[in-house]
Amino acid sequence: MTDGPTTGPTADRPLTDDRKADGSMTDGSTTDGSTTDGSMADGPTADAPKAFVRSAFARGITTLTLDSPHNRNALSSRLVAELRAALATAGRDDRVRAVLLTHTGTTFCAGADLSEPPSAAGASGLVELLRSIVELPKPVVARVTGHVRAGGLGLLGACDISAAGRGASFAFTEARLGLAPAVISMPLLPRLDRRAAARYYLTGERFDAAEAARIGLVTLADPEGDADEALAPVLDGLRRGSPQGLAESKRLVTADVLRAFDRDGEALAALSARLFASEEAREGMTSFLERRDPAWVRQTASDAGAIPDTGTAPDTGAAGDRGAVGNTGSAGASR
Repeated sequence: MTDGPTTGPTADRPLTDDRKADGSMTDGSTTDGSTTDGSMADGPTADAPKAFVRSAFARGITTLTLDSPHNRNALSSRLVAELRAALATAGRDDRVRAVLLTHTGTTFCAGADLSEPPSAAGASGLVELLRSIVELPKPVVARVTGHVRAGGLGLLGACDISAAGRGASFAFTEARLGLAPAVISMPLLPRLDRRAAARYYLTGERFDAAEAARIGLVTLADPEGDADEALAPVLDGLRRGSPQGLAESKRLVTADVLRAFDRDGEALAALSARLFASEEAREGMTSFLERRDPAWVRQTASDAGAIPDTGTAPDTGAAGDRGAVGNTGSAGASR
């Protein structure tokens, strides 16, 4: 699957593999729309808008599916709020042993939604979302079969276990837009190889599932295989855990991450808000939307005597970075 520009928001298609690692369909339901415990899977009603986060329960696992195809599951304020609410509901459900976080389409999460004006509330909201994943007393497992950019990588960092399969690719694209991986560093840096983090934070290079596993971004990777096969024994093991055992074991392995939130959360949210409001970030995001190199790239080319920018879309280091979400303004940026 190529990951270049699309022509509009409808280019993102649902996954075609309906049978998932928890034994349910893509949305956690059976083929007739009911979950395996006999209840109906969540979905829109005649009076309610389509949810950006769909929830379904089957065999001890709550599956939360990011389903905002118009912007490739970007971290809009609505998606963030719906995901926080769905996580809280799963956390209160005594039947739930673990949460499986997955996605429709070819993008797990494209990063910040640049169609929304930058705000301190947006940065703080992402802090609270990531912390809610880390603090949830149930393990949270990510299933990735698509592109993950910038802020979306923060979701992976917050999850306890993650698996990447065919179609997955990753990139920290913030520095190319005049930004930095500020808020998402709290769950990521305690878990990433530091030399690799320096490279990918600074260069914005795209990397594959095997490299993501090598540097600690994901737990399991099969670049040519099925993430569901890799996750099957993981989910089976989680189903066998006791609620207390799972909660206290998770508390042990997330202690360092939570300390980072306590220490740095407020400062990094402020840094994110400041960067998003800066002149350089405005130029970076504007150039992204206009499909041209930003001023600093054109200056470098000019200094080297290169041919001036022709207005063609530059390589931002990731498929799905430019145009990965159609024309809605999600650029693979993070808070």
